[in-house]
Amino acid sequence: MSYLEAIILGLVQGIFMFVPVSSTAHLVVTQHVMIAQGSSMPPPESPAMILFDLVVHMGTLVSIAIVFWKSLSALVRATFAETTSRLRIPGPGMGAFSRLFLMGMLTVLVTGVLGLVFKRTFELVFSAPQVLVVTLSLTAVLLFVTDRLPKRPLGIKSLGPRIAIVIGVAQALALIPGISRSGITIIAGLFSGLKRRWAAEYSFLVAIPTILAASLFQGVEVMRGAGLDGVGLGPMLVGFVVAAISGTVALKLVLALLYKAQLKVFSVYLVALATVIGFGLFDGII
Repeated sequence: MSYLEAIILGLVQGIFMFVPVSSTAHLVVTQHVMIAQGSSMPPPESPAMILFDLVVHMGTLVSIAIVFWKSLSALVRATFAETTSRLRIPGPGMGAFSRLFLMGMLTVLVTGVLGLVFKRTFELVFSAPQVLVVTLSLTAVLLFVTDRLPKRPLGIKSLGPRIAIVIGVAQALALIPGISRSGITIIAGLFSGLKRRWAAEYSFLVAIPTILAASLFQGVEVMRGAGLDGVGLGPMLVGFVVAAISGTVALKLVLALLYKAQLKVFSVYLVALATVIGFGLFDGII
C-alpha cells in the first residue's frame, strides 16, 4: 500500500465514519477500485486489510474524544467518584453514571459475542460487494423511517439492559459492509425510545471500547499469521492520522443534521449508491 492510498482510505473512513452511510462499505468499494486499477494492496477480506480498516476506525475514535470530550471526561470522573464513594460508604442502589458505564459494557459484550460467533461469515461479505446493494438499501430505508418518528420520550437515565442489548445486537450487524455502525445503533436507540441526543451520544461512546477491542483482537490474529505484508506500518499510521482529522469535521456535521431530524438526506445518497452498484456500473471492478 502506498502513502497516497493510505491518505485516500483515511479520508474515506473519516468522512463516512459518522455520516450514517457505512464507512466500511465505502472502504471496501474504494479498495476494490484501487486493486482493479493496479494497486498491490491485499484484498479487502484479507486479515491485514481488515486490520487496516480497524486502525483507521481507531483514528476516528480521536474524533469522538475531541467532539465529546466534556461528556467523556464527565462520565469517567463521575463513575470513579460514585465507585469510590460506594466503597467507603456501602449502600443500596447504583449511581447514574456507574449504571451508564455498565450498560455500555453490556452493549460491547453483546457485540463482541455475536462478532466472534459470526466472524467468518462477516469476513466473507468483504469479498462479495454485491451484498452492498441489499445492506445499503436497508440502511437507507431505516434512516428515512427514523426521521419520521415522533419525539422520543426516554432520557439517558432510562437506558437499561433491554435497550443496551438491542443496541449491542444492532452494532454487531454493522460488521456487515453496507450497514452503518453509527446509523444502525442510533436507529436502534431511537426505536427503543431514546431521545435523539442520547441515542447519538450513546452510539458514539460505545464505539470507543468496541473498536479498541476489535482492533486488538484482529491485531493479534494478524501478527500470528502473515503480519502486515502488503500494507506496512507507515501507511497504517498515515491512514490513522488522516481519519482522525477528517472524522472530527464529519462528526460535527452529522450531529447537526441528526438533531434536526435530517438523516433522510443520507438515505437518498444510499439509494443512489445501491442503484449504481445494482445496475453494474462497477462490474469488473468490484
